[in-house]
Amino acid sequence: MTAAQVSAPVVSTEPVGAYQLITLDAPAIASGAEPGQFVAVAVGGPETAMLLRRCFALYTADSATGRIQIVVAEHGPGTGWLVQVRPGSELDLVGPLGRPFTLPDTPGAAVLVAGGYGSAPMFDLARRLRAAGSAVQMVVGAGSAERLFGVDEARVVADSVVVTTDDGSVGVRGLVTDMLPGLLGSPGVSTVYACGPMAMLRAVAGLATSYDLPCQVAVEESMACGIGVCMTCVLPVVGADGRTRMVRSCVEGPVFEADRVRWKDVGTLPGDVVGADAMDLR
Repeated sequence: MTAAQVSAPVVSTEPVGAYQLITLDAPAIASGAEPGQFVAVAVGGPETAMLLRRCFALYTADSATGRIQIVVAEHGPGTGWLVQVRPGSELDLVGPLGRPFTLPDTPGAAVLVAGGYGSAPMFDLARRLRAAGSAVQMVVGAGSAERLFGVDEARVVADSVVVTTDDGSVGVRGLVTDMLPGLLGSPGVSTVYACGPMAMLRAVAGLATSYDLPCQVAVEESMACGIGVCMTCVLPVVGADGRTRMVRSCVEGPVFEADRVRWKDVGTLPGDVVGADAMDLR
């Protein structure tokens, strides 16, 4: 689907734990959006000096109602402004953007791993997987109870759910990855999906590889434009030809095959990437 730029009325906004859940009327975006895609939101209002958009995964996109929802964690001035918007105001959005998750060719058992507000795109993904005949096991985790998102919904859309918190305030004390060896080794598991902090994704990718399971991850790289222009969200990814390129998370991603990402080199510019000779990196 082609992305659209729209002025979307805010329908509602409500706190959910440490986050703000914002519902918007955006039928041009809701129609055809897929799990894993995102929107780029202008922040600060018409007179702002904050020129860069903020990007958020779509939590829901309902083509019947034309409404979408995003989950916002306050980290700085831009998101600080966004969590204060009120119903009736309008936000400038571009979306749906990015490469979504893809479903397996044949039904099986899927393990979905979600960290913090990285849980947002996983619920619609779970619904689609189950509708296509796959069983879904979810692991939902965060640092603390208030930073969990969607635990109750996970219990509705998944066949089984494990909840973890770093401090043990809810569920099992520990990391989401502590739960994976038992799940990935279960009979019938055929694929893994994950969204959350980059350190979590790296660990999930490593575990999936050790069990010889395909894994898709939605990366949380900083995206300043969302349309592939600014190059702030690049990371090293190995192509089908075996060569590494610095690819844009907002266009070629945010969903990647986990074993294609060079996790140890994220945040760097490796000397063997395509074009390194022109950049005098060799």
